Amino acid sequence: MDFKFIKYELGNGIVTITLNRPEVYNALNDAITYELQDAFKQVARDSEARVVVLTGEGKAFCSGQDLKAVSGSEKRSFLQSLHKRYNPLITQMQALPKPIICRLNGVAAGAGCSIALACDLIIAAEEATLIEVFINIGLVPDSGSSYFLPRIVGRAKAFEMCTMGSRIKGKEAEALGLVNKAVPADQLDAAVAEYANYYAGAPTKAIGLIKKMLNRSTSSSLEEMLDYEAYCQEIAGSSADYKEGVAAFLEKRKPAFQGK
Repeated sequence: MDFKFIKYELGNGIVTITLNRPEVYNALNDAITYELQDAFKQVARDSEARVVVLTGEGKAFCSGQDLKAVSGSEKRSFLQSLHKRYNPLITQMQALPKPIICRLNGVAAGAGCSIALACDLIIAAEEATLIEVFINIGLVPDSGSSYFLPRIVGRAKAFEMCTMGSRIKGKEAEALGLVNKAVPADQLDAAVAEYANYYAGAPTKAIGLIKKMLNRSTSSSLEEMLDYEAYCQEIAGSSADYKEGVAAFLEKRKPAFQGK
């Protein structure tokens, strides 16, 4: 599949998706959001794809909606834009039964921040910044930020970030739990590779089930989750990776998971 505004690369089980509009700090126009939707559909279909690394070309991760692309558009519908462009993408990312690692190389603002938060892990450069910038132009958070933020940092800090447009840099973001790890910029690739290589060789089916379980847990009771755990364990217990894991344990060797 050919893309104009993103790069899509697959190697050794790792799909790297790179937002590729560096001249505008990877701002999101209509085309790039649809390309991202297509890219994640491709990941879902490809059995060789075991983990996704999502990042941005150049200095930024993603500066959010491209305001120049929509300026002067009197008939623009925010509702339609979110329902067609952003919401399907966030839903896809959350439903993807494979881990998504955000390589946060620079600023993630507005919808770019939401997309970063929709990833399963965020490895950030210490200089990278997360900003809920919507308030600066009189808008409210969208693309999932109002869902993710209070669950990660609590309501009070989420309120502060959303209403003040606070800039949260790498180390502070790590302390708040917004990112999994913050490292100097020259160590970012190595840190991301460590995670990506782990997941590329991990039991992908079990990880996909774990992702579904944790997503469901935020709106379920203990009893519901106990039942869902049993359901998911039955699926995991029927996988080839489970059989390989047990065999490797008994044979005292490292398992060679195939993600099946």
